[in-house]
Amino acid sequence: MEIEGAYGTRLRVTEFGGTGPGILLLHGLTDHAATWASTASWLTAYGRVVGYDARGHGRSEHPDGPYTRDAYVGDAAAVIERLGLGPALVIGHSMGGLTAWQLAGRRPELVRAIVIGDMSPVTPADAVSSWRDWLASWPVPFASPDAVRAHFGAERPALGEAFAEVMWQAPDGWRPRTRTAHLLATVEHWAARDHRLELAMVTCPALVVAGGRSDNPAEGQREGAELLPDGEFVLLPESGHVLHREDPAGWRAAVQPFTARVLA
Repeated sequence: MEIEGAYGTRLRVTEFGGTGPGILLLHGLTDHAATWASTASWLTAYGRVVGYDARGHGRSEHPDGPYTRDAYVGDAAAVIERLGLGPALVIGHSMGGLTAWQLAGRRPELVRAIVIGDMSPVTPADAVSSWRDWLASWPVPFASPDAVRAHFGAERPALGEAFAEVMWQAPDGWRPRTRTAHLLATVEHWAARDHRLELAMVTCPALVVAGGRSDNPAEGQREGAELLPDGEFVLLPESGHVLHREDPAGWRAAVQPFTARVLA
């Protein structure tokens, strides 16, 4: 299914199933909605679970712009409004977590509660250059999905599988669906910013889940949870950044009780 998001951008929506309260899943940068399949399999017991490929990602439209925070938040609001999900439980990973708390602060009538998965409230000043260097290091095109898995998952197999899922077969090999220019434009609009005042604007229940082996400092995320008026914090000590893929059992143990409580 496709719907129209902010600025007329076409968004590819995935209905995971379930009935009842709306649950919206927001993936991170470079990812796509299907990353949530395992999480959605148990969330459907609590409500109607929906995800979508963010603008410039997956099978959604890849416009030249905008890739601002307003655009990403506007897309999430449009999905909730057009599908009648509100007030929804909004669960976001990384970039999706940022979108979740900004949406909750700006459009509280659309959001029942939020889960923020491994997103720091204070973003590094060198984020754009770091992303540019990392993306440039990818040996694109990859010879095969197995080559993708080997490159990204040598030490973290779940991460390799996640990246293999977001590649497509071009005539010369396997390439990412996201374009470098779009990714860097996205990062530019959150880099070198202090988002802690935004967290204080979120009045709904909120859960922050951090990975103990993530590049995002857990203590900064714990501080963010303390700034939320109704916030909780859970650390998954053995997980890296992609919590729901690297420690699915820990992720479920953290998120499922919160979901049951806020949707009761």
